[in-house]
Amino acid sequence: MVLGAIMAILDVTVVSVALPTFQREFHASYATVAWTMTAYTLALATVIPVTGWAADRFGTKRLYLTSIALFVAGSALCSVAWDIGPLIAFRTVQGLGGGMLMPLGMTIMTRAAGPQRIGRVMAVLGVPMLLGPIGGPILGGWLIQAASWHWIFLINVPIGAVAFITSLRVLPKDQPHVSESFDFLGMLLLSPGLALLLYGVSSIPGAGTVADAKVLVPALVGLALVIGFVLHARRKAHALIDLRLFGNRNLSVAVITLTLFSVAFMGAMLLFPSYFLQVRGEDTLNAGLLLAPQGIGAMLTMPASGRLTDRMGPGKLVLGGIVLIAAGMAVFTQITADSSYVLLLGALFVMGMGMGMTMMPIMSGALASLGDQQIARGSTMMNIVQQTAGSIGTAVMSVVLTNQVQGNPAATVYSAVMQGTVPASQVSGAVLSQGRSSLASAFGNTYIVALILIVLCIVPSLFLPRRKLERAEQPQDEVAVPVVMH
Repeated sequence: MVLGAIMAILDVTVVSVALPTFQREFHASYATVAWTMTAYTLALATVIPVTGWAADRFGTKRLYLTSIALFVAGSALCSVAWDIGPLIAFRTVQGLGGGMLMPLGMTIMTRAAGPQRIGRVMAVLGVPMLLGPIGGPILGGWLIQAASWHWIFLINVPIGAVAFITSLRVLPKDQPHVSESFDFLGMLLLSPGLALLLYGVSSIPGAGTVADAKVLVPALVGLALVIGFVLHARRKAHALIDLRLFGNRNLSVAVITLTLFSVAFMGAMLLFPSYFLQVRGEDTLNAGLLLAPQGIGAMLTMPASGRLTDRMGPGKLVLGGIVLIAAGMAVFTQITADSSYVLLLGALFVMGMGMGMTMMPIMSGALASLGDQQIARGSTMMNIVQQTAGSIGTAVMSVVLTNQVQGNPAATVYSAVMQGTVPASQVSGAVLSQGRSSLASAFGNTYIVALILIVLCIVPSLFLPRRKLERAEQPQDEVAVPVVMH
């Protein structure tokens, strides 16, 4: 499961480092090459909603093996792309496979662990979720410098082959359940709805404002389709996403907490490497390495958090983790152009410790109390929430930072110099120095927004369970009826 998760998550951040390389290789604009990221995200949003139904209908092992094969095939095709158009198309194939890997992995591990051990196994699955944003820039920068951009995709082939063979031998034989008829109307509403909503949200940084037609039209159409799905699902007995799951108090509270947390923390994660790249002038490899303390902090707390979640529920752990993240984020609100690296890396370490105590315990709290037949749908729902909220958080932080920079002429000039659009020789040293300080202040002001959102997470976290979780009784209509043959 971890091998599959590593491929899916690393591929998002590895490609982000290669965007300037794609611009040079394919003689394309940044807006065009950015579609290599957007196409992958939209494919994820399209396929995730149907994963729960497909897992019940065809079996988790078969579907997991299929998703690995699809992802590896997409990776191999990306490595031989001859132009930006085919690369974007092949990234879509990758996303269709990658979108199923995480919810399927969570479903398989949750069912295998049982409610008494779910915290521990979710902590293991949480490692690639955390290290992806940290290790991706490091790996991507190194591969591009040491070999070529093709290897950021080719590296998935051997990893995928090992994951496929191991899964084939290790995972138990499929026992698919007699599934209800497929909710075609639900799919036609939810999948394109999520894709359009995320497309509109992801267009905000490029447009610079929410009021742009490129943002509003797809986002509003997508939102209308999602609302249409909610109205449809409330009337249908076996909808694509079972909204009856929100009748489980633990899951409802966890969804609210995860939404706020993903908007705040995932958005802030975007800013950390950007500060080191744009203000401190580090290259992509060094910027990635400077984020390593965050991963180290998480690896220290995540295993213990998993065991403690099994014993005492997620409530106290998540609250403590949010406090640690807020303490580390407070340091970044005071950031300057010459802030001590020791102080910044220490703050990242503290935030990493908080991260290890937060995200996976929240998911564990949601899934541990679900019945066995509800787990596939529950994990699908949690992945939709995380993907959507993370995209919103990234867009919000990008817009806040962009507006902060555009409101300061010196910061705008310095940012243009760092991006290579304005030659440094045409700008005086005094303007560069002032612009560097102003850009650092813009980052600090943006971190204030992230800190406020993190603090708001405390409110729903107070309602998370603070005792050992027990799996809920399954609804009567979902309990298998034994049949005696004469």
